[in-house]
Amino acid sequence: MQTTQLDYHFDETLVATTPVHPREDARLMVVNRSLQTIEHASIGDLARYIDAGDRLILNRSSVLRARVLLESNDTQRTTEGLLLEATATADHWRMLMKHSKRFAVGNVMTLRNAHGALTDDTIHLVARDREAWIVRVEAGAGGGSLAQILERSGHTPLPPYILSARKDAQLEIDDDIDRVEYETVYADQLQRGSIAAPTAGLHFTHELLATLAAQGVTQSEVVLHVGAGTFKPIACDDLHDHVMHHESFMVPRDTLRVLESREFSTNPRARGQRLIAVGTTSVRALESLPATIFAANASAEIAHDGAYHGSTQLLITPGHNFRYVDALLTNFHLPRSTLLALVGAFAGMELMHEAYATAVRMRYRFYSYGDAMLIV
Repeated sequence: MQTTQLDYHFDETLVATTPVHPREDARLMVVNRSLQTIEHASIGDLARYIDAGDRLILNRSSVLRARVLLESNDTQRTTEGLLLEATATADHWRMLMKHSKRFAVGNVMTLRNAHGALTDDTIHLVARDREAWIVRVEAGAGGGSLAQILERSGHTPLPPYILSARKDAQLEIDDDIDRVEYETVYADQLQRGSIAAPTAGLHFTHELLATLAAQGVTQSEVVLHVGAGTFKPIACDDLHDHVMHHESFMVPRDTLRVLESREFSTNPRARGQRLIAVGTTSVRALESLPATIFAANASAEIAHDGAYHGSTQLLITPGHNFRYVDALLTNFHLPRSTLLALVGAFAGMELMHEAYATAVRMRYRFYSYGDAMLIV
């Protein structure tokens, strides 16, 4: 598949710099694959399109405050970094850093918090690989885990396109506000590992989830820690030459039981019991499960807690056979992105292009803080 097939005409003024309030007022495009139709509604109308017996699949990963502003202890030079992922060594992470050639192994960098104050938490530059620095994160007097250090001394890792759009609009937002806005209401704080939010879930409020539950809509969870590669554009001409980033994921025991019961039932879709993935990350977690996960001899693949833990580089492209997902709630994605390829695979490329052209024409709000699309 040629990457140019993931292009679409886009107006940069459609990038949402803040979420809609109340969240239920965000617009919702409903794309029906069997009828080949497009409807326009709002998130508050979701109950019209989700039936009793349907099940939401929610990614409960929580966002790390992984963007860091740094000041070198010896030269007072300042820069910005993004912690990517933990290494095999305790307290060591891979980190992207602006102006990285200005710094050297052994430099100690002090973190500046979201309110502009220098802290006593530090990052030590240990080594470099081809793409990033290997760093050691060291707590100051406050101690604590990495998540606790970043919560007090880091910044919300908003996508570059939001930061750029805000700069163009001369818009400044307190990072403490973004910390709340850029996190789903159902995120598990014990699963803090994403450096980008699973943004389709940002549309949900506790009240909307309660309304759906009262209607007979159930929930299951997965955890997929979103990596920086989610923003990485496809640079090659052929989509299949693109190298996907690793993301760790977990499918808990109760969700596996739901999937297994469907695996051996006659036709759950015919009874209206759809699995509705909230976000592309939920899709990738489910579709990354081994094909043999429910085989009689697959017990070795299940951890002692009854969950499946793994790492995925799955690239979903048109032609993919979706094993578990019956409907998808997702935001509007960047051109030439793996996320758009997944949407094209699920909706069909022609219908996807029609939906995106319609969204641009009708001035839907795009990307992480933008509006949503429900593909049924």
